[in-house]
Parts: sequence; structure tokens; C-alpha cells
Amino acid sequence: MSHQRLRLGVNIDHVATVRNARGADYPSPLRAAKLAAAAGADGITAHLREDRRHIRDADIAALVRESALPLNFEMAATAEMTKLAVEARPHAACIVPEKREELTTEGGLDAARLSDRLKPIVQALGAAGCRVSLFIEPDLAQLKAAVALGAPVVELHTGRYCETEGAAQAAELARIREAAAAGAALGLEMHAGHGLSFATVQPIAAIPEFAELNIGHFLIGEAIFMGLGPAIQEMRRLMDEARGDAA
Repeated sequence: MSHQRLRLGVNIDHVATVRNARGADYPSPLRAAKLAAAAGADGITAHLREDRRHIRDADIAALVRESALPLNFEMAATAEMTKLAVEARPHAACIVPEKREELTTEGGLDAARLSDRLKPIVQALGAAGCRVSLFIEPDLAQLKAAVALGAPVVELHTGRYCETEGAAQAAELARIREAAAAGAALGLEMHAGHGLSFATVQPIAAIPEFAELNIGHFLIGEAIFMGLGPAIQEMRRLMDEARGDAA
């Protein structure tokens, strides 16, 4: 079929979570990145949080220096993270909301309300050569705000879709489909992520406007049972099948 292959970005944050639980150097996020490359991933995502609860500064440096895959650096909209990203120059920088007390990212960035704060950050990241993306809700106002800010990419939050069932899930999937089409019509490159699993990925992967999915927690969890390489290979297979690319 004549369409773009859907890219898979693997988030390796929780390899670092396991490492940090013992205060040791094992398991290695860089080793996970190399395994992901061998298993067919297209990119690596890592979120350097303000409190360094999983990924550390040294991990980002090692991934930029040694990983064969492009790094998508998830970051809060702060001066500290902007400085680190500009210095590290990862392939991509995704601005996400961050609250210290949350266990994981709870929703999309309010790009419309925070536009004055985000504008200089988007400009600085772009000037450093990073592909800038905003992690947002599937909402037209947020899509328009991303365009106004000059961010070329948005990642739609799929957490609510993954956490619901039945009619509520169907409604959220419809909202994501509408936002993907609207964003693409506005000239944005459309990505999606958060909470995706083997059970939930295919309806999202089938949305033709999406160029990339970022998946982490489920893959690292599944790696305990089937190995990281096989887990990534199965996710890749499901994504390709949904796109009609299955061999």
C-alpha cells in the first residue's frame, strides 16, 4: 500500500526505574535502547523529570552519543530542561506537562493557556535543531495553539482511550480520529501515545494520519514475561497489521 510506515518509539523510562530501585547501574537504559533497535523500533523516548525519578542526565548524554536510534527527549516546559535539551541536541524534544506528585503524565499540555510561556521554549528547541512536539489532548483548540506556537509535531494523549471501555472508549477513539484528521489538515505531523498495549494499539495504529506511536510502560512490563525484543516485535507486528502492512 502506498502510505507511510507507522514509526514505533519505545519509551525506556522504566528500565531506569528498575535500576534506580537498587541505586545501582543495572539494568541499563542504553542497553534497552540497543535491544529496541535490534527488535525493529524506530526511535527511543526518554523523559528527564525534574526530580530525576527514573532517567538521569547521564542517560540522556549516553543515548544521544551511543544509541543508533533517534532520541525523543520528553521534557517539562522549564528553563532547566530547555537548557539541557539545547545542550544535548536530541533528534526530537516533546514538551509534556509535569507535576511532581503525579505517578505518570496525567493529561495533555494546555498549549492554548500556556502559549506565552511555551513560545520561547519552542523557538529555542527549534533553533537547536530539535524536532519540537507538544503532548496535547485531542482537541481542536490545542491543535491550533500548536500551529500558532510553530511546533511542527503534536503527540495526542491516548490515556483516556486506553483506560475506558465500551461506549466511552468508542467516543474517545472517535475524538482521537477527528483530532488526527484536523491536525493533519492544519499541517501538523501527528503522533500518539500513553497507555497503549497489545489490546489497545490497533485502532490507534489504523488511523492513517498518525506517523508515530510512542509506547513505554506496557512494553517494559511485558518484557518481564516475554523479553523486551519479543515484546517490541509483537507491538511492531500489531501496528503493521493494523496499517495493512503485515507480511
